[in-house]
Amino acid sequence: MPRDFHRPTQFSGAEFEAFQGGDDPATINRVAHESAAALVARVKDDPSPEILDRLISYTDLHGIDAVAELWAHAGAHTLPGALWRIYLVRAVIRQNPADITFLFERGVESSSTIDPIVAGAPAPASPEEILELADLILRGVFVGDFATALERGAAFCRLASAGATNLADDHDSIGSDHASDLTRRALRLSELAVDLVACAHLWRTDSLD
Repeated sequence: MPRDFHRPTQFSGAEFEAFQGGDDPATINRVAHESAAALVARVKDDPSPEILDRLISYTDLHGIDAVAELWAHAGAHTLPGALWRIYLVRAVIRQNPADITFLFERGVESSSTIDPIVAGAPAPASPEEILELADLILRGVFVGDFATALERGAAFCRLASAGATNLADDHDSIGSDHASDLTRRALRLSELAVDLVACAHLWRTDSLD
């Protein structure tokens, strides 16, 4: 899923102007980890509504690339990697809420798991309700249970992935080229879910750095 988004030249933002040798991989990695840890700790200590609102809407104002510059290069199963992926879930939803809601609903209809309950969306869900869910999941990363928020994001991705797979089967039966696009989308959503679950487990064992 991360490869669906263009990454700009790294460290073009003001956050990194103080760092010398910004292209050094060790520096890039250190900045990612330190910024992620500082942000989570800062909000946990003082979860003011103003700060939370700015964090939730940050990519609306600055784009997903602004977060990608900070954290997209980090390992999948790290704190910055988890933050990047949960912001990415919200970005995917906001990119085309009607489309992702349709895939999510298809996944819910075919699901025999507790994923619809874990994700926490109403059934049936409207695009507006899915947009609200995306904000609630991201908000939960900062002021709720971090691992639970990641698991809600993972459940959403699994259901949307199942919906994309289900829809791909429909298109494949009529020989549509759209089937392969849906299959790739399903795979990327599934991979995103796997990474979020792994991060949630590491968080619960105090191993997510």
